[in-house]
Amino acid sequence: MKKVLLLLAKGFESFEASVFIDVIGWNLVDGDKTTKLYTCGFTKEVTGSFGLKLHVDYLINEIDCNDFDALAIPGGFEEYGFYEEAYHSEFLELIKQFDQKNKIIASICVGALPIAKSGVLKDRKATTYNHKSSIRQKQLADFGANVQKEPIVLDKNIITSWSPATAMGVALLLLKILTSEKNANYIKEIMGF
Repeated sequence: MKKVLLLLAKGFESFEASVFIDVIGWNLVDGDKTTKLYTCGFTKEVTGSFGLKLHVDYLINEIDCNDFDALAIPGGFEEYGFYEEAYHSEFLELIKQFDQKNKIIASICVGALPIAKSGVLKDRKATTYNHKSSIRQKQLADFGANVQKEPIVLDKNIITSWSPATAMGVALLLLKILTSEKNANYIKEIMGF
């Protein structure tokens, strides 16, 4: 069984979290049945953007990255305190551990920023939120990433993307890497995409 850890900072973007939950879940039920998703946060109940509350499976200090095959990080809203936890040293350390083990790290939108802040995107290709102003892409560059003007970027083991519109594409790419292209395409088809 391939285990995916969904790492949630407070203020996480609900749609971006949900695509990982759904794609990995659909695969467990109707796909090749080889993936399962677990959730993690700083507190047992994590409040996302717009007040959505999720009860997580693990606290961040309980995680051993050796127990998981991939890390998924949705973006979030500054207005809801996303960066307070996403930039916390334990959050960044967990990202580094997954990268050191060459495990897949999949992020959506500003979920790329804590990855970059951890140092693992230095001199690597990546992207992040790009709507109207390029402030988030500038932040990504300031952390040392080689910013790409593409909706989804895969550099070695790290997937980054630039908005909620790319969320399903990122989740399906993660599934493809964990299973197969045929299986990911099947899940995409039965989900109606």
